[in-house]
Amino acid sequence: MCMPRRVTMRHRNNRFLAFIALFLALGTWVSAQNAPNTAPPPPSGPPAPPPRSTPPAGSQVGSGQQGQPEGENNGVYVFKARVEEVVLHATVYDSKGRMVTNLDRAAFQVFEDGVPQNITSFHREDVPVAVGIVIDNSGSMRDKRPAVNQAAVNFVRASNPQDEAFIVNFNDEYYLDQDFTNKVPQLQEALQKIDSRGGTALYDAIVASADHLKKNARLDKKVILVVTDGEDNASRESLEQAVRRLQAENGPTVYTIGLLGTEKQRRARRALATIAEDTGGVSFFPKDLSEVDAITQEVAHDIRNQYTIGYKPIRPQSQGGYRSVRVEAKAKGFNKLQVRTRTGYYAGTARAAN
Repeated sequence: MCMPRRVTMRHRNNRFLAFIALFLALGTWVSAQNAPNTAPPPPSGPPAPPPRSTPPAGSQVGSGQQGQPEGENNGVYVFKARVEEVVLHATVYDSKGRMVTNLDRAAFQVFEDGVPQNITSFHREDVPVAVGIVIDNSGSMRDKRPAVNQAAVNFVRASNPQDEAFIVNFNDEYYLDQDFTNKVPQLQEALQKIDSRGGTALYDAIVASADHLKKNARLDKKVILVVTDGEDNASRESLEQAVRRLQAENGPTVYTIGLLGTEKQRRARRALATIAEDTGGVSFFPKDLSEVDAITQEVAHDIRNQYTIGYKPIRPQSQGGYRSVRVEAKAKGFNKLQVRTRTGYYAGTARAAN
């Protein structure tokens, strides 16, 4: 089996930032040599990470540790998964397509590979989310970006105030133009970094964003929102490889918005639908650009009204392999309830990747 290729998120000004960091480090070293030795020498080891605003590619910025209780982390509510616990985020609809948000734990049953599982945790609170906003910056998006950018900003405003989002703009390359923040002006500035040219490395951008969430997010619930107007034509990852990476244990939920129009390929629609459905998200294909704003706010509403269901699999995670997942809900007063969540996951991938 081939090992998955490590995908590193890039900053747009990598070389410049690296030069500045080297210059500052040299100045600090010179100053230290000239200063009197009044303190014990520092312990050996790697340097402390830089401020969160300019982290190096692949740096760790305090991701939550499993097995700790949920609670406050510097004023931010953090949901903590238990060790060996698979966490699902589920949206429930009635027979008329209306969202149902008042069910209790007894209404749900989880199946893994068709076998009923014991639910170990259950929440229906509006839990803060780590969000990657991934937007197509290829040449065909030039005229669409102003409306898409405004929709992305409105998505953030409609989300939980404690959510943290980052911005990735991509064409045939992908760039982390703003790391995790809940400050709208910083996100707006990153969305304005429009360089509409080149191809569409959609799969690579999504996989890199998922990897950034896994390595750096301090919030356990993870979401990716993708907006694109075309078919992938520049990624090294295939659709199948990308979906497998996204289906890592406790991976992100992906929502996709395809501005495809009638002339676009069926393959592009299929790809966006597959990525969303297999991770528990939703794919949208608006007929008009003006619909994007309402869609992003619908996504924000969906995220804020999900159930968080945890279970410890009967079959040990150490055995690995792909596990199919199904969640059912039954409650008095409802003829039939439909539950949307991820379709499955690859066991053991969360710990193997750390």
